[in-house]
Amino acid sequence: MYTILNSINSPEDLKSLDIKQLESLCREIREYIVECCSHNPGHIGSSLGAVEIAVALHKVMDTPKDKIVWDVGHQAYAHKIITGRREAFQHNREKGGLSGFTKMSESEYDSFGAGHASTSISAALGLAVADELKGIKANHIAVIGDGAMSGGLAFEGLNNAGSRKSNLLVILNDNRISIDVPSDAMHRHLMRITSGAGYNRLKEGIWRKVGEGKFRDFLQALTRTTKKFLLHNSETVSMFDSLGFRYFGPADGNNLQQVISMLERLKKIDGPKILHLVTVKGKGYKPAEENPAKWHAPGAFDPETGEPLHTAGGADRYQTVFGETVTELAAQDSRIVGITPAMLRGSSLDIMKEKFPDRVFDVGIAEGHAVTFSAGLAAGGMLPFCNIYSTFMQRAYDNVIHDVALQNLKVIFCLDRAGLVGEDGATHQGVFDMTAFRSIPNLAIASPIDESQLRNLLYSATGSDWPATIIRYPRGKGSGAAWRGEPFSRIPLGKAVKLSDGKGISILSIGPIGAACARAVAEAKSRLGADILHYDMRFLKPIDREALANACASANTIITAEDGATIGGLYGAVCEYVSANAPTVRVIPVGVPDRFIEQASVKEQYTECKMGWENILEKVSEIFGI
Repeated sequence: MYTILNSINSPEDLKSLDIKQLESLCREIREYIVECCSHNPGHIGSSLGAVEIAVALHKVMDTPKDKIVWDVGHQAYAHKIITGRREAFQHNREKGGLSGFTKMSESEYDSFGAGHASTSISAALGLAVADELKGIKANHIAVIGDGAMSGGLAFEGLNNAGSRKSNLLVILNDNRISIDVPSDAMHRHLMRITSGAGYNRLKEGIWRKVGEGKFRDFLQALTRTTKKFLLHNSETVSMFDSLGFRYFGPADGNNLQQVISMLERLKKIDGPKILHLVTVKGKGYKPAEENPAKWHAPGAFDPETGEPLHTAGGADRYQTVFGETVTELAAQDSRIVGITPAMLRGSSLDIMKEKFPDRVFDVGIAEGHAVTFSAGLAAGGMLPFCNIYSTFMQRAYDNVIHDVALQNLKVIFCLDRAGLVGEDGATHQGVFDMTAFRSIPNLAIASPIDESQLRNLLYSATGSDWPATIIRYPRGKGSGAAWRGEPFSRIPLGKAVKLSDGKGISILSIGPIGAACARAVAEAKSRLGADILHYDMRFLKPIDREALANACASANTIITAEDGATIGGLYGAVCEYVSANAPTVRVIPVGVPDRFIEQASVKEQYTECKMGWENILEKVSEIFGI
């Protein structure tokens, strides 16, 4: 079935293939990606669109000496398959298998690891300068796409790279046709001329003879103006030109012959260059081409029909609870606005946008901007609900401190995908937010145990007595608690709720892991005859000191449980209280240990971190000496 693909074990195997064989290889790679991802879900749409880019790069460049940095990693499946990981790709994103993103420890062909967007240009520039300092002559390529050019870090990298004049090629994989589309013969003709070796030798010779001065400046300005006029994309050319880059494109990024030809020409041109390639997200697989947003990461599906493979019914997703609740609140309060950095559908803010299109803002992959924009909205009298995935909120830390908390502005941060996230692995774990933000003044932190509590936290946070607030919750389905249509209930700021009473051992939990704790408490009662005090803390900050005092008075051992890093999180907060107020009480943590947790299912990750109800019960048994 994969006649050519099965013979490709490294990029070296591409060198002897002609264009027809390479085009057949691209088709086989697409079929293989679809086959593997149908039962082992991943980021399929972006990688299908970037197949020709990956094949062309490894055909033309001398990798791994020439270094390719893939932005985000969503685009890099073909790259992985070509670089000796074809068989291993069948276990992509599984425990013990390949990472879903590029990873330096996984392959010498992964020049830089990437899970978050907009990092490729800065990283590739660093690699280029490192080689310059070591006297190594090599090509350095940053492949940026999937919206990552909207991130501020990308422009910081461009600005620095253009001023340094390092030998860097940035490939803009424009899979949303967001700038220009190649359309005319004049444009294609000028591309061939301006990327040709003869043209560039002549041009450099002319500039040397003219020398520095006003006359050269005049000629260069005239040349740029003429090129902009003839290419019909003057805004794009002007933007990159002003940053010190030579711009080539746009070109058809799914035309393998054209991409190879452009790369062969551009690798002979020194200095910073932009190659703008327009590709089709989901290329070669009709369902993904027709609905690229859905097929960014579609889950398991039938490869023949494209229909999703999942069972309907069951509990609602936390994202649905958020989306419907914030829309309901917005209907009652005209000040409420929604903000998200490129996660409109994933966060379920699309529900609010459908009803209030003028009050929802997708700001692109720009988390820092999302936070400061929200702060500006708050300063202007609005009540922003800023929804950011926990792992991406890390990128806006300064903005939260300086622009929200320091000015005591009321922004409600809804941190989606908090806790262990499963197959996305170490780059996307939402486990650091409680530790990171607990020390910031004027900021409350809460995490619901179930869907109903999330709904009521969202409602309560709108109250005038609440400061800026982080409400964190996991990806996926809740416990099945009733919430839709239920009347709102006001939750007092910083108040825990007692779930069970007891002595000897106290369990303090925050977030959905509280359900596992409740199960362990019930099993301890049934199996050991033990009554255990259990508080659902609900708030990490302000923490309920009355509940802490009661926990210390009732027990000589406290177990803290959280779906986040124990260092500095609930465990850290309880240890601080105990050290000052009840130093004889022992505190035992349940949560994410001090290491990065790699890709696996959420269940497997919970087992690895010993966060299941069985693990909690085992700790209880050990404490009782049973």
